[in-house]
Amino acid sequence: MENALGPLYSLKYKDFPNERGVFTMSNSSVCGHRWLGPSHSRRELLRGILLLGAGSIGRSAWASAAAETASRVLIESFSAAGRSEGVALFPLIRKTDAQWQHQLSPGSFAITRRADTERPFTGAFWNNHADGLYRCICCDTALFDSRTKFESGTGWPSFWQPISKYNLVESTDRSDGMVRTAVSCRRCDAHLGHVFDDGPPPTRLRYCMNSAALRFVARAT
Repeated sequence: MENALGPLYSLKYKDFPNERGVFTMSNSSVCGHRWLGPSHSRRELLRGILLLGAGSIGRSAWASAAAETASRVLIESFSAAGRSEGVALFPLIRKTDAQWQHQLSPGSFAITRRADTERPFTGAFWNNHADGLYRCICCDTALFDSRTKFESGTGWPSFWQPISKYNLVESTDRSDGMVRTAVSCRRCDAHLGHVFDDGPPPTRLRYCMNSAALRFVARAT
């Protein structure tokens, strides 16, 4: 394989220095790469090693960039007044169980990190009529606006749409002998509740959330 810098050389996996610290290579051709033989100069050897190093660095940089991208998610931020501040990449929040237990109450930990469900009519927000935003109890990501909250009669705080499609993740939940759509926070993967298709207009959806997964913040004026 030729390029602008000359032949592209590769070392075999079995090519290690001999007892004098010198690399020994065969004159064979494998996978389109030409191996160095005794007829090639030291300059060509050094050029090949440098090219190999550059390729390795390039692959390493690509892998690092891919890993960094995978650890970041698009989140839409909102002011205390409920106004969108735009969509941007934020790092995923990952913590150990011990760290979450230190941060959260036992009830919030069981629901957000273990997908438990609080009993109906027992949570702090099922009957809350104040104006404001509902944020994730784990990472403070904005999740719902009180203006989309409605009385569902179920005993859980219910909304007909999230504040932003970017901030939630939906997945299939087959637990308890049912097939439901679970709802989680996109940034920290906190379990929030489930969404059903028996809500009011205009979406006909009912986001049935656990109060213990939410933090209510009164709207700023």
